[in-house]
Order: sequence, then C-alpha cells, then structure tokens
Amino acid sequence: MSSGQGEGEAGGSSGRDSRRRHRPTRIILGVTGSVAAVRAPKLYRTLTEAGHLVRVVATEPSLYFFDPAEIKASTLDADPSTNDPETGGPLFRDRHEWPEPRYVRGDPVRHIAFRDWADTLVVAPLDANTLAKFALGLADNFLTCLFRAWNFAKPVILAPAMNTLMWESPVTRRHLTQILEDRASANAIPRNWTLAEAAEIFAEQAPGIVLVPPQAKTLACGDFGIGAMAEVPSIAEAVRATLGEVEV
Repeated sequence: MSSGQGEGEAGGSSGRDSRRRHRPTRIILGVTGSVAAVRAPKLYRTLTEAGHLVRVVATEPSLYFFDPAEIKASTLDADPSTNDPETGGPLFRDRHEWPEPRYVRGDPVRHIAFRDWADTLVVAPLDANTLAKFALGLADNFLTCLFRAWNFAKPVILAPAMNTLMWESPVTRRHLTQILEDRASANAIPRNWTLAEAAEIFAEQAPGIVLVPPQAKTLACGDFGIGAMAEVPSIAEAVRATLGEVEV
C-alpha cells in the first residue's frame, strides 16, 4: 500500500516537472566603439538563432562600424518594444533613452525598464573608453546608465576589445580592479594579478561578472598582439554556460 502511494507521488512530481515551462532568455547586447563592433550583427544573429530574445544597446561611436539595419528583429520576440521600428527595436541608441522633444512626467525611464526586462547584460565589444566609464561609475549614455543601474544579482558578460598597448596599459588593470573591488571582497583579491589571469580572477572573486578575454591576432590597425575581441562562438558559449534555461 505504502509502495503504491510512493509511486503515485513520484509520478505526480514527474508530471509536474514535465509541465515546467521555460521562456527564452532575455539578453541586452551592449555594443561599444571598438572596431570589433563590425561583428555585432553576427553576434546578434548567433544569439537569436540560439533562441534568445536580444535587445541591442549601441553607443553612438559603435555605429561607425556597422549598419543598424543589419540588426533585424527576431521572429521569436512578440514584444513590440523590442521590434517596433518607431521605438528603435531591436537596436536602441542614446536618442531612445532621451527621446525628443523632452521628458514628460510618466514617461518610462528606459535604462531601468531594460534592466528589469533582461536576464543578463552582454557587452561585446567592450572598448577602453566604456571600460573606464564602467569602472568610474560614469553614466552619460544609454549603456553606461544601464550598467550603473544594473542589478548585479543578474550576470554580466564583458568581452573587451582594444589595441594591444591600450589593453596592456596599467590603466586597464586599474579599471578592471575597480570593477572587481566593487563586486568582491577587496581583501580576497590577489595584489599582483596580471591581465593574463583576469578571467580567472573574475571567476573566483566576482563570479557574477564573466570576463571573456581578448585574443592575440593581427588587429585592424595592423599591430599584432592581444586585444582582439574573442570569437563570436566563444562569447555565445559564455552566454550559454552562464544562463542555461529560465523557468516561468
């Protein structure tokens, strides 16, 4: 008798498990003014083809490197605020944070609305200028406002891209250290870590921030060295490993 009851309970639990629903993960893809922004459309397509809902928040300098028309709406997303050309979706820029002619009481604060909508923030490429702004807490465009207001209970994925000497500058380590200290116990951070160890240090000390390190190759400027953004599949894999499925 007890055996049959136990089996029934197990079956009921299994049935409930099988009825759990998962919604697509919601990603904000921040794109900044590195030459690597030329790969933003490919990264956007890769993420949407993997079943994610993606909104792109592009800084104005990033748009020098790719055509916004290359970011085409995903058929998965029925949310008009993502796909409506009148509001800019799926690509958003500073003028959508501060629309003309001026603020009217009751208007949405878009960087807060985006923060609440998203499951994660991916910034790829992350240029030297935006890294500095993130570290110092500046909030002078849509993307930096979003990062400053971010709920760090939700993960952030950063994929830096810059010239080799910019990457190797002491300023880069200082800015990464500032982000680490803001999200980890400063006493636990090794004092003499190197940029080659940056991804591991972030994973150990601030696991909510995933650093996808740059790679060594011939850069657009002709220099050879570390600084090129990680390949699109590597960034997509970091997203997959970080997020998994989101239950609703």
